Amino acid sequence: RRRPREAEAGLPSRAAPIVQLNVGGTRFSTSRQTLIGRISTLRDETGAIFIDRDPAAFAPILNFLRTKELDLRGVSINVLRHEAEFYGITPLVRRIPLCEELERSSCGSVLFHGYLPPPGIPSRKINNTARSSIDSRNGLHSAEGEARGNGTQPVLSGTGEETVRLGFPVDPQKVLIVAGHHNWIVAAYAHFAVCYRIKESSGWQQVFTSPYLDWTIERVALNAKVVGGPHGDKDKMVAVASESSIILWSVQDGGSGSEIEVFSLGVPVDALFFIGNQLVATSHTGKVGVWNAVTQHWQVQDVVPITNYDTAGSFLLLGCNNGSIYYIDMQKFPLRMKDNDLLVTKLYHDPSNDAITALSVYLTPKTSVSDNWIEIAYGTSSGAVRVIVQHPETVGSGPQLFQTFTVHRSPVTKIMLSEKHLVSVCADNNHVRTWTVTRFRGMISTQPGSTPLASFKILSLEETESHGSYSSGNDIGPFGERDDQQVFIQKVVPITNKLFVRLSSTGKRICEIQAVDRTTISSFTVRECEGSSRMGSKPRRYLFTGHTNGSIQMWDLTTAMDMVNKSEDKDVGGPTEEELLKLLDQCDLSTSRCATPNISPATSVVQHSRLRESNSSLQLQHHETIHEAATYGSMRPYRESPLRDKNNKLGKALSAQKGKLSCSFNLVLGATF
Repeated sequence: RRRPREAEAGLPSRAAPIVQLNVGGTRFSTSRQTLIGRISTLRDETGAIFIDRDPAAFAPILNFLRTKELDLRGVSINVLRHEAEFYGITPLVRRIPLCEELERSSCGSVLFHGYLPPPGIPSRKINNTARSSIDSRNGLHSAEGEARGNGTQPVLSGTGEETVRLGFPVDPQKVLIVAGHHNWIVAAYAHFAVCYRIKESSGWQQVFTSPYLDWTIERVALNAKVVGGPHGDKDKMVAVASESSIILWSVQDGGSGSEIEVFSLGVPVDALFFIGNQLVATSHTGKVGVWNAVTQHWQVQDVVPITNYDTAGSFLLLGCNNGSIYYIDMQKFPLRMKDNDLLVTKLYHDPSNDAITALSVYLTPKTSVSDNWIEIAYGTSSGAVRVIVQHPETVGSGPQLFQTFTVHRSPVTKIMLSEKHLVSVCADNNHVRTWTVTRFRGMISTQPGSTPLASFKILSLEETESHGSYSSGNDIGPFGERDDQQVFIQKVVPITNKLFVRLSSTGKRICEIQAVDRTTISSFTVRECEGSSRMGSKPRRYLFTGHTNGSIQMWDLTTAMDMVNKSEDKDVGGPTEEELLKLLDQCDLSTSRCATPNISPATSVVQHSRLRESNSSLQLQHHETIHEAATYGSMRPYRESPLRDKNNKLGKALSAQKGKLSCSFNLVLGATF
């Protein structure tokens, strides 16, 4: 006789409703209803009602039904909450949040320092007579490289029949970028920017809101100390960029602002920053644009393709893909107006002809005495880290190669040379290597090699289809002054309300912060602010976090570092295995375009591009409405079990769980995260 169709499919027949599974030698009992997402009403062979749920979590639930008392020993609150919702026990579901609230506060932890509420979105003004930037998109500007604004609102529309191009859809309320300078910060939203300043007596105040822009901001720059500006020395300046377009405003002390210039670099703007009074824009295509506050003039210079940059006093140094380091002296900028030459000078060429992928300049205390006293660390596309120096005794021959380290196997993405440490990060999931630097009379003197200090990873999964502002707003660092301890900021998954703060030199965890209103952290930065005018008072270091609801929250890192220095607890780095699994458990990796990661080797970890692909469906389960659903795919309802989806098959469920576990443990094993 033919076997029943249920048996051929491996499913139980009507006489055997309980499904027996053998997974790697371990037997499991479950029900067909569980596998297809339904609540079971079956009975086992003894007649007992068979409920395919966690037995450990059922014990406190049963005890609650007996005594109305809640015993949380030996069970996770999250697990208990899920189970109580599954059984529909409303009194228990309502009581569990009260237990969770004992550990949370809307006023935050001891490190919480301040809260800036979401600002109002400026009204959108439609001006058909405004100058279209379609010409600027094509790079049409005068021979001197300038395109003066006429005070009208820049738009990115064409002749009227053309569709307005807003680019990647972005939530208009979300803080895309937070940047700062001295006692000022600027928050960039999709279509406007807001400036705040702090005063000792009155705290943080909103002082400027830009007009509504028809294009989405990708870069932002702030200069809170302008000397010799068009309105005197009290001017502040803020600039934003989208693709090739740049708009610059001046902000007076009273809070009023005015548009200075609208300009197009003609190519995508990858970096926007100030050096003194000059606004600088660079592009990976090899173009540099400079605007001077005194002359009110743009100059554009073509260089070879630029991969990174660093500043040192009035110098701009450019690392390029041809293996060379170039520099521009901004102090000579006004003197070169007539021939429109930025005076780009070649400083050094890598001996292996590798592309310069990261750059860091350290100005020694004696640099102010002698301009030719300089130290540079740089990383290459092959993973090499080199230190070059130029001291008075080497004048005339240029910088000399001092040391080479070949401990990275992926391109170096970040490098930082400070007074006491050399820190490098490579593309292998932000793998960090650090060394101790020794100095003699301020000059680097580590020979024959720096002492290895630490090796760790700043694991930070990224959006695959993110807007251009994501990299600017979620830069891991390191942050801090070169003569002080610097920190990395670790945001493990894209949609989260938690950040880890770690020392850049050792990877030791300084603290972890969690949004006081449980909203998603969309951007962050670290700044030092002068909070007091008293003699001898030092600037304090703060972490600023921008959120999807438009708010900005502030955290006192100076206190956190003092606390961790006094603590005798064992060193803790990034998220532990348990914390990492908890963070990844909030994400749905089952619909990843990447194949389920293998246990050994972990292909999704070995291949950086594959890891980025595997993050396309990261989804956080939380209370707020997520506007980024298009980025991560369809959202799962909060706290809903993936197995309760009627369309969910066992293979997909097991694949999802396998994906989480194998990805997690492969990332954890062998490295501190």
